[in-house]
Amino acid sequence: MRGRRRDEMKLLKLLDAGREEERENMESRIHEAALKGSVACLLELLEEDPLILDRTIDTDARMSETPLHVAAMLGHVDLARELLTRKPQLASGLNAKGSSPLHLASAKGYLQIVRDLISISPENCLARDQGGRTPLHLAAMKGRVAVLDELIRAKPEASRVPLTSRGETVLHLCVKHNRLEALKLLLEKDDESVNWKDEDGNTILHLAVVKKSIRTIRFLLANTRVEVNSLNANGCTALDVLAKGPGDAKDTTIYQILEGTGALRAKDIPPAAAGDEIPTAKTSSTNKQVKKPKPEKKRQTDWLGRKKSALMVVASLIATVAFQGVIAPPGGVWQDDLTTDSNGNPVEKPHFAGTSVLAYNIPIAYGQYIIFNTLGFLASLSIILLLVSGLPLKRRRWMWALMVIMWLAVSSLVLTYFISLLHMTPDSVKGVLYYVTKISVLAWLGLMGVVLLANFIRVKLWLARKYGVVKETQMNKPAVPMDPNHDYDSGDDF
Repeated sequence: MRGRRRDEMKLLKLLDAGREEERENMESRIHEAALKGSVACLLELLEEDPLILDRTIDTDARMSETPLHVAAMLGHVDLARELLTRKPQLASGLNAKGSSPLHLASAKGYLQIVRDLISISPENCLARDQGGRTPLHLAAMKGRVAVLDELIRAKPEASRVPLTSRGETVLHLCVKHNRLEALKLLLEKDDESVNWKDEDGNTILHLAVVKKSIRTIRFLLANTRVEVNSLNANGCTALDVLAKGPGDAKDTTIYQILEGTGALRAKDIPPAAAGDEIPTAKTSSTNKQVKKPKPEKKRQTDWLGRKKSALMVVASLIATVAFQGVIAPPGGVWQDDLTTDSNGNPVEKPHFAGTSVLAYNIPIAYGQYIIFNTLGFLASLSIILLLVSGLPLKRRRWMWALMVIMWLAVSSLVLTYFISLLHMTPDSVKGVLYYVTKISVLAWLGLMGVVLLANFIRVKLWLARKYGVVKETQMNKPAVPMDPNHDYDSGDDF
């Protein structure tokens, strides 16, 4: 009796093993059909086992992917449509990473499959994988603009509500992965979350600065309501993030863009403005924006930045030319020593190797050359020193003083050129050349004098207005509307 029962148990185990092997074989075959995208193979398998798709749904926890996952991942439109027609429940199935077929199709950019999946189960637009990401997040990370548009039309709230496990909105992901076109589309649909912050307190502007994405920064500042002086969890504005980050060739351009729109360091933000709140991923309080600097302040900041850069370049060039002029003076230097003649007698005009030929032949001209060359050299060095010293040269009156020094350096360079040209030109060709050069130099000096006089008058008028010499009625005249396309570099704000 016991032997018979033992035989029955063995038989049952063999039958179960056979069924399990057959089931695994069918699952393997349907997986291969999904990899090939073969609808014919699928129909053949369904004829053999009409319940194979039901078993797939029941056993998807053991399988890495359902057939619909594979079709969505590989872009097999016909197979995906056949699977959805026969078993719509597959649309909500999750793989081992918690991703639905819509996650995979969105990441890959298969628009038609996305549409078919949405038509079956639009709620999957809000489904999250193990990383807290929705299909919209994955499409944004991959820059699938058409898919984004389709997902937002199906579920408009998908672009606003879902956040990743790090508190990132879909806008954060676009910036982090440098998907500008996707960012533009999302902001066209809804720009309410443009100032939301991730778990580190970073807005999308902070991230754009970290990524050094100049195009994204320009777009955000020109076309959105992004807060340029928002503070992150470390108390840093976008300008602080740029200053603390690793140096890059793009830093100067980004700095000028931010500064031109009123960006400030955290230490420069007034206390009242710094206390205002910006909506974050964890806060839905009333939007309070830090007041941006007035347009006049922005223009002045941009003007100062451009002038400083130009002055630094020109001053460096003049200093280089002046230094080279001392090493290689007009006429060159003596190549040998000459103190005695061939008979051993002292010569009338001795000279030594390495000294200037012009200094021996025309001492007065050499003295003039050295004076003006040294004046230009020291003036240019003074400009460089002031610009790199860190002194607060933030007002136009100081920039005006720097430009006066620059005019002095340039004028000295012109006079040095004139002296060199005059005394290096042979007498046989001096005639017309001398007079043309002389007239040109005088005209240049005259122009410089006019510019200096005009600016001197501007300073006097500014001082008169400041200390009440000009009548109050004149000061309160209506201002002429400013043309935003005009360059106000020569403004009167000292």
